[in-house]
Amino acid sequence: MQRIIPHLWFDKEAAEAAKFYTSLFRDSRIIDITQIHGTPSGTAETVTIELSGQEFMLISAGPFFTFTPAISFLIACGTTEEVDMLWEQLSRGGTELMPLDAYPFSNRYAWVQDRYGLSWKIMHMGDKKITQKITPTLMFTGDVCGKAEEAINTYASVFSNANIGYILRYSAGDGPDKEGTIQHAGLILEGQEFAAMDSAYEHNFTFSEAISFIVYCDTQEEIDHYWGKLSAVPEAEQCGWLKDKFGVSWQIVPTVMKEMMQDKDAEKLARVTAAFLKMKKFDIAELKKAYEGL
Repeated sequence: MQRIIPHLWFDKEAAEAAKFYTSLFRDSRIIDITQIHGTPSGTAETVTIELSGQEFMLISAGPFFTFTPAISFLIACGTTEEVDMLWEQLSRGGTELMPLDAYPFSNRYAWVQDRYGLSWKIMHMGDKKITQKITPTLMFTGDVCGKAEEAINTYASVFSNANIGYILRYSAGDGPDKEGTIQHAGLILEGQEFAAMDSAYEHNFTFSEAISFIVYCDTQEEIDHYWGKLSAVPEAEQCGWLKDKFGVSWQIVPTVMKEMMQDKDAEKLARVTAAFLKMKKFDIAELKKAYEGL
């Protein structure tokens, strides 16, 4: 089971986006669509999908958050033809952040925001072995620029199954970025690859709640652990959500809640929804009571 799931917040386009994304990648499918009634946004709709075997959750829950390029998704491509196809599809109706071209790090690369505002880095990997098709990439800008290394060390210390891979640092001639900060680094958390980088250029964006990471937990002890180690912004704590000291949003969620929220019994779903809306940190015992109607 994938323990960390990217969660993408849309105004009302989650189902449409799910169909679009699953059409682009092999081994992709829509797993579940669930409507959640009685939320602060009214009726929300969650869509769980797999893209190249990797799980994502999308939600339509109102125009409260906006995607930013601070978190993008790197697509590892085996051929330049795949790069071109994905660039054509993902850039249509979107915005080009780096044009499709040859760069020192790849002979075929582009960075785009798609029609929904989600950011993708499309990269030909050349002779490099592709171990994960889509990699969440965190860019530390503005007030947190220069903190990418602290962040990956923090995450590696919080997750028990973690490994910091390569670290590529800026040199003295790479201004405006400070020498020694992170140009690109790899991190594995619970078997899933992530990337991180600093950027000292003037950007008009930072991390947003529109992209968060669900961490599935089997026990209350796990929930308590991640909550205590990651939460750094008390006012952001709501319905299992938290924000860490770098501004990245996480959702600390009981594994059993996945089954609860995909249950097609409307009464059970309503009881669980009413229960979790009152919570900051999730309480597994109370959620189970609500699910069973106790």
